[in-house]
Amino acid sequence: MDAIVVVFRHIVAAIAIVPFVTFFGVWFVTFGVTKDKKQSTRVSMDVTFVLLLATLSIMTANVFGSSLLYWFVILLFLLAAAWIGREQNRKYGQVNVVKLLKMLSRLGFFVLSLLYFVLLLIGIARYMTMT
Repeated sequence: MDAIVVVFRHIVAAIAIVPFVTFFGVWFVTFGVTKDKKQSTRVSMDVTFVLLLATLSIMTANVFGSSLLYWFVILLFLLAAAWIGREQNRKYGQVNVVKLLKMLSRLGFFVLSLLYFVLLLIGIARYMTMT
């Protein structure tokens, strides 16, 4: 079982090294199938969000030697989900989980993209100062 987890982690790491290449790859495939730019962008954002979460875990461990930042971001997403769910419940009387997850995914794409570039720059700076 450990071997499967290690192999899966390496595959995700290889794909997630540059998640925005995957974004454009998914966008072109989805656009080729649906011919809808808006839907292609949304699907690409959702797929890239998952890859950015995986990348964030790896990058925080490599840059800081700890995954505390990763768990802090997860906590913020859980708090955002609770807040969005509360607002949906107040406005509509029920929580639409699909809409909630879509909102979190799209919001997370932008937040994690910014965090990805910040961690990338910090990692490069650390690497250059070590040599």
